Amino acid sequence: MNIFRILGDISHLLAIIILLLKILKSKSCAGISGKSQILFALVFTTRYLDLFTNFISVYNTVMKVIFLICAYITVYMIYVKFRKTFDSENDSFRLEFLLVPVTGLSFLENHSFTPLEILWTFSIYLESVAILPQLFMISKTGEAETITTHYLFFLGLYRALYIANWVWRYHTENFYDQIAVVSGVVQTIFYCDFFYLYVTKVLKGKKLSLPMPV
Repeated sequence: MNIFRILGDISHLLAIIILLLKILKSKSCAGISGKSQILFALVFTTRYLDLFTNFISVYNTVMKVIFLICAYITVYMIYVKFRKTFDSENDSFRLEFLLVPVTGLSFLENHSFTPLEILWTFSIYLESVAILPQLFMISKTGEAETITTHYLFFLGLYRALYIANWVWRYHTENFYDQIAVVSGVVQTIFYCDFFYLYVTKVLKGKKLSLPMPV
């Protein structure tokens, strides 16, 4: 554990809480990609199967359980409780474009060819692209609510802090996980344009808007 990982976990948790509070307060899922939330639920499910086989620490276990519960509550709210407010027409990203290559890559490039390891690798690869349906939805509608942009900012910050965590671990523990690092860098790149717009628009009180796709 180090400060970068702790701050990364806090940022990740804060992003999820912001999204849940947004849904509960407004009683609406407008502007939220249900497909991205399904992918994140799948990420946590496949990554945290070791809850039943490997105890690391109380902190680690509690965080895993919280992320799993929050992920499925979010999916429930979008597709069941507040399904009438869900914009399924604009949440049209085809998940097979992500799931098929991620699944194939998980079998081809992993640390060891065992079920749990393949599923863990799958979760790492999938997390790097899970936000794409949400970004695609924003580009399709042309704008995003302020609360949604806060959610995306803290989600991106979590990934950036984890890169700092890996750099720190490399220098202090000589530990380097190529799969996690490469996937994390790819995911952070997806947020780069969004970070710029967040700082130049949202933090100045303006509404984030994107050019409509042709």
